[in-house]
Amino acid sequence: MKRRLILTMTLVAMMLFTLGQSVWAFKDVKNDVNEHKINELKKMGIISGDKHDKFNPKGKLTYAEGVSLIVKGLDININHIRFIKEPKASDYFTNIKDNAWYSQAFIIASINGLEIPKSVKANDIMTREQFAHHLFKAMMTKGDYAFIEIFMQLEDAADVNKTYMDSIQKLLISKIVTLDSANKFYPKKAIFRGEAAGWLYDAITFVKETAPIPTKPEQPSLDLKLSIEAVNPQINKVTVSTQVGHPGYGFRITSIAFEGDQAFINVELVMPDPDKMYPQVITDVSASTYIDAKLKPVLTQSSQSMGSSESSTGKAIIIN
Repeated sequence: MKRRLILTMTLVAMMLFTLGQSVWAFKDVKNDVNEHKINELKKMGIISGDKHDKFNPKGKLTYAEGVSLIVKGLDININHIRFIKEPKASDYFTNIKDNAWYSQAFIIASINGLEIPKSVKANDIMTREQFAHHLFKAMMTKGDYAFIEIFMQLEDAADVNKTYMDSIQKLLISKIVTLDSANKFYPKKAIFRGEAAGWLYDAITFVKETAPIPTKPEQPSLDLKLSIEAVNPQINKVTVSTQVGHPGYGFRITSIAFEGDQAFINVELVMPDPDKMYPQVITDVSASTYIDAKLKPVLTQSSQSMGSSESSTGKAIIIN
């Protein structure tokens, strides 16, 4: 009796495991090079098959399918934008219908800068270079990522649209895309559905696992001024001052370098605390130092880069 119970439980477990596999597996992707990635995208709800639960991995990808795949896969949206009137696909594209299943994806792609051709048709076949370019542009909506400075050699580089080359290079560097044994990319060939799914899966993984470059707060343009006040015959007080948009900003002198009869003063703007609120009131900020009265105070080039103008020499502003 006990042995029969164990056998029954084992059979049930095997059936559940088999059933679980069949739920997430398309019927026509077995042994496809991208089989795992395709089935993972199905689990994530990004792709679905036809009524026979087939994906057609060797089928050529249309623009309607490709744009929808990228937009859904990388979760691109326009939720942060308020429109005066509801946007329509025909506002952005000549040949895209307003009420088709793919219309919203084209709108989102256009507004987010995926650089979809304005005259494209929904059933146009997407090439490998086109899908690569649109996929990379979609990735960049998620953040600014750092890539190593290297140029991947393609045997068929002459066939690549120059507009798309940077996107292809970045995908190759990040190993989302690979070349074949002949070191070719085949940019003008149609991209297959299974291949596109594989690239998308790797792009999603890259975005999920790679931290983007931190965004630095925008630094305001400043009109820097130098003033000199004699403390005594030997010492001058030198003050660097400017106006900022609110009292959250600070100002400091970071270093002074001496060369001949000049004192090169380097200043730095202290950015406001991003977690605090400040009244939007024009505020005077300044920083002072003391130098030998025989020296001429000079704002360094790095300090000038914060200002709205540079000296005619391009090196420094000298105050006599």
